[in-house]
Amino acid sequence: MMRGVSMVKAMIIVLLCVSFLWVVPEECAGKADFSRNSSSSSASHPLLKRPSSVNVGALFTYDSFIGRAAKPAFKAAMDDVNADQTVLKGTKLNIVFQDSNCSGFIGTMGALQLMETQVVAAIGPQSSTIAHMISYVANELHVPLLSFAATDPTLSSLQYPYFLRTTQNDHFQMQAVADFVSYSGWRQVIAIFVDDECGRNGVLVLGDALAKKRARISHKAAITPGADATSIKDLLVSVNLMASRVYVVHVNPDSGLNVFSVAKSLGMMGSGYVWIATDWLPTVLDSMGAVDAETTDVLQGVVAFRHYTAENDAKRRFMERWRNLRPKEGLNSYALYAYDSVWLIARALDVFFGDNNRVTFSNDPNLHKTKSSSLRLSALSVFNEGERFLEIILGMNRIGLTGPIRFDSERNRVNPAYEVLNIEGTGPRRVGYWSNHSGLSVVPPETLYSKPPSTSTANQRLYGIIWPGEVTKPPRGWVFPNNGKPLKIAVPNRVSYKDYVSKDKNPPGVRGYCIDVFEAAIELLPYPVPRNYILYGDGKKNPSYDNLINEVVADNFDVAVGDITIVTNRTRFVDFTQPFIESGLVVVAPVKEAKSSPWSFLKPFTIEMWAVTGAFFLFVGAIVWILEHRFNHEFRGPPRRQLITIFWFSFSTMFFSHRENTVSSLGRLVLIIWLFVVLIINSSYTASLTSILTVQQLTSRIEGIDSLITSNEPIGVQDGTFARNYLVNELNISPHRIVPLRDEEHYLSALQLGPKAGGVAAIVDELPYIEVLLTNSNCKYRTVGQEFTRTGWGFAFQRDSPLAVDMSTAILQLSEEGELEKIHRKWLNYKHECSMQIQNSETSQLSLKSFWGLFLICGVTCFIALTVFFWRVFWQYQRLLPDTGEEERASEVTEASRSGRGLRAPSFKELVKIVDKREAEIKEILKQKSSNKLKSSQSGAGSSHSQHSEIS
Repeated sequence: MMRGVSMVKAMIIVLLCVSFLWVVPEECAGKADFSRNSSSSSASHPLLKRPSSVNVGALFTYDSFIGRAAKPAFKAAMDDVNADQTVLKGTKLNIVFQDSNCSGFIGTMGALQLMETQVVAAIGPQSSTIAHMISYVANELHVPLLSFAATDPTLSSLQYPYFLRTTQNDHFQMQAVADFVSYSGWRQVIAIFVDDECGRNGVLVLGDALAKKRARISHKAAITPGADATSIKDLLVSVNLMASRVYVVHVNPDSGLNVFSVAKSLGMMGSGYVWIATDWLPTVLDSMGAVDAETTDVLQGVVAFRHYTAENDAKRRFMERWRNLRPKEGLNSYALYAYDSVWLIARALDVFFGDNNRVTFSNDPNLHKTKSSSLRLSALSVFNEGERFLEIILGMNRIGLTGPIRFDSERNRVNPAYEVLNIEGTGPRRVGYWSNHSGLSVVPPETLYSKPPSTSTANQRLYGIIWPGEVTKPPRGWVFPNNGKPLKIAVPNRVSYKDYVSKDKNPPGVRGYCIDVFEAAIELLPYPVPRNYILYGDGKKNPSYDNLINEVVADNFDVAVGDITIVTNRTRFVDFTQPFIESGLVVVAPVKEAKSSPWSFLKPFTIEMWAVTGAFFLFVGAIVWILEHRFNHEFRGPPRRQLITIFWFSFSTMFFSHRENTVSSLGRLVLIIWLFVVLIINSSYTASLTSILTVQQLTSRIEGIDSLITSNEPIGVQDGTFARNYLVNELNISPHRIVPLRDEEHYLSALQLGPKAGGVAAIVDELPYIEVLLTNSNCKYRTVGQEFTRTGWGFAFQRDSPLAVDMSTAILQLSEEGELEKIHRKWLNYKHECSMQIQNSETSQLSLKSFWGLFLICGVTCFIALTVFFWRVFWQYQRLLPDTGEEERASEVTEASRSGRGLRAPSFKELVKIVDKREAEIKEILKQKSSNKLKSSQSGAGSSHSQHSEIS
């Protein structure tokens, strides 16, 4: 709103001065005659004659890096358009030039003078400040305003509908800078900018882009337009006292080099500094042509962004032509945009005339009311077809020197891209590209447009950069401030567990395990850190750690050092270092010695283990009996005796006292495997039972956090810690059950009294505190259940503090070198070591899952042995079948059919008989049967020989 009021005031001042400073345009490449009609009804004719010429305005500063390159580019484009008869087809394009002279006032006057010449479009200005002002004129007179150099992102198409940017919007350039800062791992930058619309608004957009990357602008250093070297020096001296060493320079091309010259004289272009320049610096270097050694020496290590224009034949031809025209001057990207702007208007005019449109102007009714004034505002005319001409321009899709000329819905050029340059050696070196399609890449953007967009951090890449001081490793990007302000460190003033952190009479005023860790980490930093320790709390009770974190967030302290637990809600507001000690909540409860039970001998195994073991004893006994029955007389006899033998043999193997010997090979195989299993089971049982009977067994009626939640008994917590909030908010325990305890004495007395006498049933606290408590209580209490949170202690820094990252690295180094363990032994070397957790008898029992592999091996062995045994029996049974003739077998089948009996029953009985027979008997029968068969075959052969003799 304030900007709008200032603009209106500026316009009033300009209009008051127009009558006194109205002059003829400085340069005009041609003149045009247009009919000043109040309407354009003649556009309805089928074939309208094109005008002999049209005027286009060009407003910029002649004597500037951009202007010196833009003017010849404009003239070259005008000559090329007029020389190509296929474009405007007989209509001559005239460019009316006007010098804005780097002045908003003169630039606005120049714009009004251009409008008096009845231009159909205006190209320029190069200044965003002037663009804001004359865009109101373009809106009123309906003249499209195409700027080839005004990059201010706040030049919105909504506010200025006739403003169109043919160059890139700084919105994208600031995104590129933010991506580069994030890629390099920096969290803070200092923005140095010219205090005008382009500078202020560009830095504003940069801040938003950095915020999306979890970075920020720590300081904005504004330079007054036209500031001298002394003012710049004072500004750089002030920013050099700050922590950040990453500077983003967003200034004008004509005065920007002064910033680096002053920085060089102050020693700010050396190792540890980072300088990032926007597109103004490549514009300067490209305009110089051959950059002198002095300028290159000043800019060593600077990273800059240049508009990327893809290579094409037209661009190469134009650059060759430029070298012939201006051999001593370079060609910057804005000259290419200026050239393309002229061609864009020419192509749009061709379409405009091809649609039977006429160029007509009319008086503005609003300006007609001021006819009596001496300001001569009636000389300004409205372009009647301006809106239609603007639509045609917005719809153009051509290829120019700068690539595709096409506009998106927000009237920005499509496919914005930049080159990332590193100034080193004798000039700039390209280290990569940036585009809104793929982010940072070493591949030209046009090769990636056919692929899906990918701007993830993992895909960002640049070539190596040589930083100021000829350093190849990326600088840290910050140092501790040189303004003498020490680090304000808040330390909790504890009244309990003072070995961790407490007040001390000697410097630095605090002591403890946490302080020693912090000091050891500080000593590893490659820079000095002045610091002051400030106690937080009244010393009568432990302070609230959440309030301590809030003090850091409120910038009352720079860091909080102590036994501070890293929890989720705290990490939302501060940055924690790497944890230097593990922690977690546990439950402490009174314990008593478990009474001895007469059934203690059953405790080593679970019920399932007992059942499976007993079943396998019987199973293996039965298997051995089957395998030994045919061979061993000790496994034969009446059924009652055999059953007793099975049971006796089964359980006697438990003590390896079985008296029966195994004879068969399969029986011995099974018995060997089973004795191995029994050996393992016996050993395990003996060890477990010994532990149960000899080790002290403790028990508690509180089994863990779950049983504590279901009860209604009071729970003790340490005053000031996060345990209370966790129990109430996360576990939904009633706040009335929570009892805050001040120190160790209150802990022990509350546990000793118990819930019925005004004490507590259990205490919930962090593991490091509990280790101290159990030691001081001579191991009268124990933790029950499992640790139900996993976290750690860390140092809390302000959000995005770079010191937090360096301290985390230092803590990791302390851990790797064993220094953390030495500090731990110094402060926390307990005199009475006691086991933390009571042993649950159920968890110490041996279960089936520990032995199922043994049982599986034994079962598979038994199965294989049985399979081999029954295959042998079946083979013997087949050999013992009687050899009967066909007729005898048929009669047997018929008889079986009549009687209704099958043939399998007697066969099965015979099979059982064979199984029950002794192996020696079976072998004798088979031997006798073989002998009988041999005799029968011999007698048959003799009878056949006798009959043959008689016949003879």
